[in-house]
Amino acid sequence: MNNPLPDVDLPVDFLAMTDITEDVLRLYRFPCRLKAGIFALVLEGSIDASINLSDYHIQANDFATLPPGTVIQFHTMTKDLKVYFAAFSNSFMGNVNLISSTQDFFPHILENPVLHLTPKIAELFSDYFALLHKALTYSTIQEPEIIRPILLSILNGLGQLYRTTTATERTLSRGEDLCRQFTRQVMKHYLKERSVSFYAGLLNISPQHLCVTVKQQTGRTVSDAIADVVIMDAKAQLKSTNLTIQEIAYSLNFINVSSFGKYFKRYVGMSPNEYRKS
Repeated sequence: MNNPLPDVDLPVDFLAMTDITEDVLRLYRFPCRLKAGIFALVLEGSIDASINLSDYHIQANDFATLPPGTVIQFHTMTKDLKVYFAAFSNSFMGNVNLISSTQDFFPHILENPVLHLTPKIAELFSDYFALLHKALTYSTIQEPEIIRPILLSILNGLGQLYRTTTATERTLSRGEDLCRQFTRQVMKHYLKERSVSFYAGLLNISPQHLCVTVKQQTGRTVSDAIADVVIMDAKAQLKSTNLTIQEIAYSLNFINVSSFGKYFKRYVGMSPNEYRKS
């Protein structure tokens, strides 16, 4: 049995807010994998979040794009935080054909989910959010045919921003690129694979080369980097589901509860049961 991180989707086609609430952010207090697509524009204040295991300090005029499949966790936010927020269900995003609409810059969204905008560009995007919010408040126009052009306009605008931004990006070093590829592979395979040799094989390099490169680039071992993802999933399931600890252990490919408990305590400092009750 392989249970991924708790999935978060929308019960409706779309949701738009001109001011995000603490109740909404609480839904993402623990790591989860998005089934919905989320766009957020910070107007005031700041928020600290983890997106696909990378930490971000998102502040005024920052635009965050979180496509389906993104692993997200919110940490802290300032009291003056003001965010325009729009989310589209997985089925609605499929109807828009997200990949087709963003195919030339989608990889850059995955690598750089947060863009800093100029005040004028931020104001332009805030108008899109306001329009979506208005459409939500009028039930008579909550039709996909009305909403789809607004979403496509946002995507087109993002495309132009990413093309401009990536044109001036620096070239990654071989080590940085290798670490990025390694992280991607861990996100794909961590439910079944935790060995250094497995990931070295996927990247066509020796285990020693992988270990040395990851250590040089991150200061951490390959095993610790893999454990980050496994423990993130375990914590999310312990806090966000009613699965038994045995079920969680099996979902993460541990042979028994004992081995899972030892692994978890090694990295967290307490047992899975203690963490669930904390």
